Amino acid sequence: MPHSITVKKIEGKPGKVYYPLQLNEVPKPTPGPKDVLVRLTAAALNHRDLFIRRHLYPGISFDHPLMADGYGIVVEVGKDADRSLLNKPVLITPSRGWASSPDGPEDIRKFSVIGATQTYPDGTAQDYLALPQEEVELAPEHLTPAEGAALPLVGLTGWRALVTKSGNAEKDRNILVTGIGGGVALQVLQFAVAFGCNVYVTSGDEAKIEKAKSMGAAGGVNYKKKGWEKELQAQLPKSRPYLDAVVDGAGGEIVGKAVKVLKPGGVISQYGMTVSPQMDWLMQAVLKNVELKGTTMGSREEFRDMVAFVREKKIKPVVSRTVKGLTNLEGIDGLFKDMEAGKQFGKLVVEFEEPSASPKL
Repeated sequence: MPHSITVKKIEGKPGKVYYPLQLNEVPKPTPGPKDVLVRLTAAALNHRDLFIRRHLYPGISFDHPLMADGYGIVVEVGKDADRSLLNKPVLITPSRGWASSPDGPEDIRKFSVIGATQTYPDGTAQDYLALPQEEVELAPEHLTPAEGAALPLVGLTGWRALVTKSGNAEKDRNILVTGIGGGVALQVLQFAVAFGCNVYVTSGDEAKIEKAKSMGAAGGVNYKKKGWEKELQAQLPKSRPYLDAVVDGAGGEIVGKAVKVLKPGGVISQYGMTVSPQMDWLMQAVLKNVELKGTTMGSREEFRDMVAFVREKKIKPVVSRTVKGLTNLEGIDGLFKDMEAGKQFGKLVVEFEEPSASPKL
């Protein structure tokens, strides 16, 4: 019998509660006429899954499976679906309701990330997922299932933040990526290096900075040190002694720090605020014509472009740790503990054991 993982509702206030994982036996879904049935072989955690368990995420569903990231094999297609997808490895698109607009979802009421949300029933913490054929993308051939599952949400978020929003994904541009070690930050690092940018990173962990350098970062600084922006300034090339853009997911004091190093008209591309839901916007940034651009997730078109770039450049997403088995709730809980402690360098992935049911061709 196929399984899924949901969160179990218990009493508690948002931020204080921690919903336990619940393993469910579920029927194998039947694809609709234009659907495909995917046997998932790996799924990855995101911080939103942790926020869901803490009830710090809007519109939680206790009936729909967790997780937005997934990799699997198409094992059945609907009567009107593309039969060429049969038996192909695919990535699941991590959100719904945003086709191609560069500004944002065409109808914000229909947009949602998948996984334990009320808007859409899809989630990747399950053995089988039936979904419209438009919501899968052929997986790059060089990726393992774990690497494929690690890509969708952070890849899409990082691609939009760097390429669409910062406008500085070009050779020799100086890009600062903050909070290296998180999935989005690492993906931005990989994309920017592949574009030929000079990438600099921040972290509170020297070991993570050194790992980033081994992946192509030109330099890095510890944000726990006072005046780290001066140390960063000294690392920049003499021929281009300023930052063109900052891609940030922390917030906090980033504007005050970055404005000292950014060029006039430089860009801060902001995809998150893990430090605080508020941050200061300084007059110094206004006078320097700095642009602050908020960004979240991305469109289906951007997802397609991102996957094509990963395929072309043979980029392999960073996987921090994996556990085996969708039914291994203790192991999966351990991944959540890694995330809560900030131990990970890359993505945390669940690799599924093959269900006993044979594919229907």
